[in-house]
Amino acid sequence: MLVSSKIMGLIPITDAARAKAFYADTLGLKFVSEDPFALVFDANGNMLRLTKMKEFTPQRFTILGWEVPDIQGAVTQLAAAGVKFERYEFIQQDELGIWTAPGGTRVAWFLDPDGNNLSVSQH
Repeated sequence: MLVSSKIMGLIPITDAARAKAFYADTLGLKFVSEDPFALVFDANGNMLRLTKMKEFTPQRFTILGWEVPDIQGAVTQLAAAGVKFERYEFIQQDELGIWTAPGGTRVAWFLDPDGNNLSVSQH
């Protein structure tokens, strides 16, 4: 039933102005609208709703990721825009913070202003 339906991403936030600046200015997503409940962005044709919360506890796992054709280029561009990539002691990452999985997938992680774990990956 859902096979032909578009996916929508939902991310909790606590500070709408700070989140809007990060997702629009830093990540380059197109801002669509804001209402009392959420900020809405267009993420390459997919809706991304940043849900306004009074408080929440960010999860340590990745809640949203982007598949990119050139992870080194994406990480370099994001770092130049001010994104700080996470380092984890339990995996081996290169100088840019990119981890290569046993199957060859390459992943780099970063946090949004609320501590939500996001990623870019190349498959």
